[in-house]
Amino acid sequence: MASLPTAVRSTTPKLVKSAIQRRAISDVHITRTGKPIIRTQGGRSALGGHTATVFGATGQLGRYIVNRLARQGCTVIVPYREEMTKRHLKVTGDLGRVVMMEYDLRNTQSIEESVRHSDVVYNLIGRNYPTKNFTLEDVHVEGTERIVEAVAKYDVDRYIHVSSYNADPESSSEFFSTKGRSERVARSIYPETTIVRPAPMFGFEDRLLLKLASVVNFITSNNMKERYWPVHVIDVGEALEKMLDDDSTASQTFELYGPKNYSTAEIAELVDREIFKKRRHINIPKPILKPIAGLLNKVLWWDIMSADEVEREFHDQIIDETAKTFKDLGIEPTDISKWTYHYLQGFRSSTFYDLPPATEKEKAEDKKYIHVLDEL
Repeated sequence: MASLPTAVRSTTPKLVKSAIQRRAISDVHITRTGKPIIRTQGGRSALGGHTATVFGATGQLGRYIVNRLARQGCTVIVPYREEMTKRHLKVTGDLGRVVMMEYDLRNTQSIEESVRHSDVVYNLIGRNYPTKNFTLEDVHVEGTERIVEAVAKYDVDRYIHVSSYNADPESSSEFFSTKGRSERVARSIYPETTIVRPAPMFGFEDRLLLKLASVVNFITSNNMKERYWPVHVIDVGEALEKMLDDDSTASQTFELYGPKNYSTAEIAELVDREIFKKRRHINIPKPILKPIAGLLNKVLWWDIMSADEVEREFHDQIIDETAKTFKDLGIEPTDISKWTYHYLQGFRSSTFYDLPPATEKEKAEDKKYIHVLDEL
């Protein structure tokens, strides 16, 4: 049999070697507990990366962190309670990368099954108002305890706990109080817990811009004077993603808030200018509105208002100066005024729907009048 030419024979081994996929040792990441993880360049079809469990993934913030993890090739486990609330998450990752698991917050076995194969667990579970089945204590404190015990049992590398701004066990607000106690529970069981306290978030399906733009939102108790630093939900999602690959964030507390302080009344003005409508609000004193809201919350099976939501109107956001912020993660948060058009255009009537953002309209008006004055 005729032999191959010398030049061909000399290059063949090189071609064979280059055709074989080789992984550099730098692609293998050793986690804090010594577990090896194959790191890839990312992408929906990447094979490797982290396995993450995201409790509360069906909420407002959940979709953003699930999308960020799944699109880089991570396997994301989504524990869910209701079938219809998790369908949109299935397409955020490639086939088989987003795994749905039904669970019950009171069923320890279902929680353990959701975390046993993961190397990171996000707890985004939160309840804005109590229901007949779950009190705020049940969700924020007892639910957190079961999840963190499961995390500790299976020696999960990272646990990232999303709390709330103003979380304080001594707060007069039950929501802030239970959020504060949940942080204590998490740290007592799993000292390496990363605590995240986001400010009021705005975005699609939020409880800020969309609530102020709604025609049914017309009752307040503090003349909308409470002040806070609203934060973009996309910025919070990016921060949670960065914490995954940065082990130095373990045991740390982060306060995530926007660049500018607003009162609810000031945000309502931005909303009214954007939707070309004036939403009027009726102020009812706290001693009258709070018991009424508590009664409505118990009688009705849909969310109208709760007594604790009225109480929270009297709490301005307090920043923990010892906590880390977006700056420590290399993120520049965006201001809410730049996004009102994006999220509120659907509340405009057909007459104004195609007009540019309110800020652009005002600039055009100013330019028109300045031009007239210049000619004079």
